Amino acid sequence: MARLPLGIRFIISFSRDQWYRAFIFMLTFLLYASFHLSRKPISIVKGELHKQCAAGDEPEPRFSGPSSSTRHGPTHWILDNETDCGWAPFDKNNYQQLLGALDYSFLCAYAIGMYLSGIIGERLPIRYYLTFGMLASGAFTALFGLGYFYNIHSLGFYVVTQIINGLVQTTGWPSVVTCLSNWFGKGRRGLIMGIWNSHTSVGNILGSLIAGYWVSTCWGLSFIVPGAIVAAMGIVCFLFLIEHPKDIKCSSTVPTHSKVSENGINRFRLQKQTTTHSEKNGPLDPEMQCLLLSDGKSPLHPSHVVVLPGDSSSSMAAISFTGALRIPGVIEFSLCLLFAKLVSYTFLFWLPLYITNVDHLDAKKAGELSTLFDVGGIFGGILAGVISDRLEKRASTCGLMLLLAAPTLYVFSSVSKMGLEATIAMLLLSGALVSGPYALITTAVSADLGTHKCLKGNSHALSTVTAIIDGTGSVGAALGPLLAGLISPSGWSNVFYMLMFADACALLFLIRLIHKELSCPGPATGIQAPLKEH
Repeated sequence: MARLPLGIRFIISFSRDQWYRAFIFMLTFLLYASFHLSRKPISIVKGELHKQCAAGDEPEPRFSGPSSSTRHGPTHWILDNETDCGWAPFDKNNYQQLLGALDYSFLCAYAIGMYLSGIIGERLPIRYYLTFGMLASGAFTALFGLGYFYNIHSLGFYVVTQIINGLVQTTGWPSVVTCLSNWFGKGRRGLIMGIWNSHTSVGNILGSLIAGYWVSTCWGLSFIVPGAIVAAMGIVCFLFLIEHPKDIKCSSTVPTHSKVSENGINRFRLQKQTTTHSEKNGPLDPEMQCLLLSDGKSPLHPSHVVVLPGDSSSSMAAISFTGALRIPGVIEFSLCLLFAKLVSYTFLFWLPLYITNVDHLDAKKAGELSTLFDVGGIFGGILAGVISDRLEKRASTCGLMLLLAAPTLYVFSSVSKMGLEATIAMLLLSGALVSGPYALITTAVSADLGTHKCLKGNSHALSTVTAIIDGTGSVGAALGPLLAGLISPSGWSNVFYMLMFADACALLFLIRLIHKELSCPGPATGIQAPLKEH
């Protein structure tokens, strides 16, 4: 018999479950990367919406018709309310406040909608819910770009478009995190989700490159093309997304070498303290009873492994909003993410303009250079996941990176004025330290809390918990760009001081959990990585 080709041997070396799991990993990665791809253009186009006029120059209105030659650039109309200083109404001296209002309208709507999105998402099929959100998001992203072609200079038009787009984009995060968590167990969750969460940076990089390609010649396409990509991915989602492994009779957890109790196609492992244990050792602290850890002192008796039937999750009611808030760690991590996301999204929306002003580059080159921040973010997210898995201390990992991020931002604000080389180095380092905690909290921590022992296997809680944490973080995401727009006229140094203060606040909210992690013997944590198998 002939030896099988190397490629075929590689394919059959993986099981059916593993191939499906890899497919869902890549599909959800691409789906949410497209969401971020559509959010990036506004930061790239800011340098074109308002151009720096020469000192003392009075901007004069210019009239021109559509360009007859596409070779020298796309069609461009200039009306009586557009000037050499940019696109009205952003060509005035208050342009920073107006651009900040665009950011705030999107992010504020996103933050408010996120709280509702998780609750709605638990009660609807994920595939339909996510498909609707992606199609709607693509339409409103493209609508913003149509303002260029139809000569729309009304601030209200752009603000309303941003608000609606922010609302429909809230369908994305709870859906993809819930789907991924359905397919992957707790083992190596930090590493798996750290790699997976690089979709944020990948989407930002692609969005910057796509928007930057047209920003100087036809900025309308900087929105229309990303909008078309998001809508196309929505169709892919409808055709291919598998919400749960049980839908195709796959295992719901990654295989391990430990003994596993099975019932049908689902495997669940519930660890609980028995009444006998409580009577002998006295009542445990209520929070300690619900911690996502095994403290190493009380190994479970085999009879304490509870196996749920395959359809048990569907028979459980969705958790309430207040019930999700009572899960230990949800409030602390939510408030920490508020300030961590404030820093991250300020960079997301204002970094290209900052580079334009400080390094005196055009909008296209500034957009390309800003992608280095996201490259650093990829490594930061993966590094945070690996460290938290190895140490089994999620809060301590976030705290360490936040502690290092604040002085790094100060150095960035100082050396970025020294030249392009210094800016590149600090972009990579700042991206890693700023994005690391943000990535870890929104993925592995959210999944850990959404599958908390207190929930007794209720998988319906994951979407609500994820939405609460990311929704609270999105409040900070809305405040950051707004504050940057208000503070930047007084100097970019003040913006960096604001970001350093936000990092310190994020660290402050984790102090109690960090203390709990460090005071527990062994690898126990206040909010830990994977559960130890027994």
